[in-house]
Amino acid sequence: MRFQENHMRRSIRTIIIPLCVFVFISCPVWDLAQPKPSMRNEDRFRISEAMKISRLFGEQIWKGLDKAPFALILVTDSLEFLINHPTPTQDFLFLKNDSLFPLPVYYRKAVFDKHFLATFPAVNGVNTIVVGTPENTGLISPVWIITVLHEHFHQFVNSSPGYFDSVNQLDLSGGDKTGMWMLQYPFPYSDSTVNYFYRLYSRSLQNALFSAGKDSFALHVKSSAAARKQVQQRLRPADYKYFSFQVWQEGIARYTEYKFLELLKEYVPSKGVASLPDFIPFETYRTLFFKAHSSRIAGWMLDEHARECFYDIGLGEGLLLDQVNPNWRDQYLQERFYVERYSDKLR
Repeated sequence: MRFQENHMRRSIRTIIIPLCVFVFISCPVWDLAQPKPSMRNEDRFRISEAMKISRLFGEQIWKGLDKAPFALILVTDSLEFLINHPTPTQDFLFLKNDSLFPLPVYYRKAVFDKHFLATFPAVNGVNTIVVGTPENTGLISPVWIITVLHEHFHQFVNSSPGYFDSVNQLDLSGGDKTGMWMLQYPFPYSDSTVNYFYRLYSRSLQNALFSAGKDSFALHVKSSAAARKQVQQRLRPADYKYFSFQVWQEGIARYTEYKFLELLKEYVPSKGVASLPDFIPFETYRTLFFKAHSSRIAGWMLDEHARECFYDIGLGEGLLLDQVNPNWRDQYLQERFYVERYSDKLR
C-alpha cells in the first residue's frame, strides 16, 4: 500500500473490509435525494492516460500485462469513483459509461483513505487500484500516472496463477490474515551488523549498475553478488525471505515504472493531460526519476528508511538483470521471490 508519507510504495493484499457493506446499505436512498455527481475532467484525463500507456506499451515490458484487470477506485474528499470493475457491489451506483475511457463508472460515498496509493481486493475480491487524487497524494500529474502503472503491475502479479499460494508458502505472516505483515514484518532494520553489510551490498550494486558497458562491469557484477550473499549470511532465513520478497515485488514494481518511462521517450501525451498546469514531459520526469532513485540505492540505509530501501534496490537489480540476462522477465512469474535466480552471474 502506498501512502503520502515520502510517497512510499506499499502494496497490501487483504480481504474487503466488512464495514464497507454495513456503512453503505443506505447509499441508494442517499443517491435518490441528490443529483448524480461527476468526475473532474483532469482526473478523467489522468486515468485515461494511464490506461492508454499501459495498453500501448505494457506488453513490451511484461507479457500478459494487458490481460490483467485494470479496475480502479479514485478516492476524492467525499466520493469514490469505481472504474472498469466487472462486478461492483450494491453500494456502488451506476454513474455512466464514460466516453473517454470508454468504460463504466460507478460511485459511492468515500470509504477509503483519500491518501491511498494501493492495490488489494477492495471490491468483490477483485484486485483494485485504490488511489487518491494528486492533491491528496502529493504527486504531480506525470508522477501520479506512472504510479498508477506501478499499481497496475501489482494487479498483474496478484492475478497470476498461484501467486497467493506462493506468498503463503513463504510462511512470513506470523498468523496475520490481513496482509499487514507485508508492511509490519519485524525485519532487523536497526541491527548494526546487518546495516554494515547492507551498505557494502548497496554500494556494490550501484557500482555495478553504473559500470554497464565498461571493462569493469563483470567484476562489479561479481562483487555485487558476493556482497548480497554476505547480507544473506547475516540474516535469519526468514528475514532474507522477506528481504527477497520485497525486492521481487515492490522493487520490480519500481523498475517497471522506469521501463514505462523509457518507452515514453517519443510519446506524445493527450491534449487533456498536456494542458494540466502541473504536467511536465515524461522524458523530463524520466531523467529526474533515474537521478533520484538510482542515488537512493546506496544513499538510503536500513536504519533510517527501513522497508523503503527495498524499492530502489529492486530497481537496481532489475536494471542489472537487463544487462546480464535480457530475457529474465520471462522467468519472473514462474520462479518467484529471488531475483538473483534469474541469472547465474547474480547468484
